[in-house]
Amino acid sequence: MVVFNATRGTTLATRVATADDAASRSKGLLGRDEIALEEGLWIVPCPMIHTFFMKFPIDVVFLDRGLVVRRVLENLKPWRASPWVLSAHSVLELKGGVLRGGVGVGDRLEMRPA
Repeated sequence: MVVFNATRGTTLATRVATADDAASRSKGLLGRDEIALEEGLWIVPCPMIHTFFMKFPIDVVFLDRGLVVRRVLENLKPWRASPWVLSAHSVLELKGGVLRGGVGVGDRLEMRPA
């Protein structure tokens, strides 16, 4: 899937997998040595994440049911936990440093077929 920021007219990632069952949500990005610039993981449902046991930082975008951005965490380092974002229904995880301020609270994202 492709993630597009409809508010800013930019593509965030072109190879995004969905984690929408208990097993895939639990695994997330764990066990990987890295994530490519064009990759991402969309975790549904999910109001918070952690980076325990991860080997790399990630950019994290919390989204409500309408795919409106509720919170952004850039370069969340390994061995950290995000706050609970009660208005979030899902989380988009991307390679750390990809966003560089290019996504803000209130932006609307679209998940498009690849």
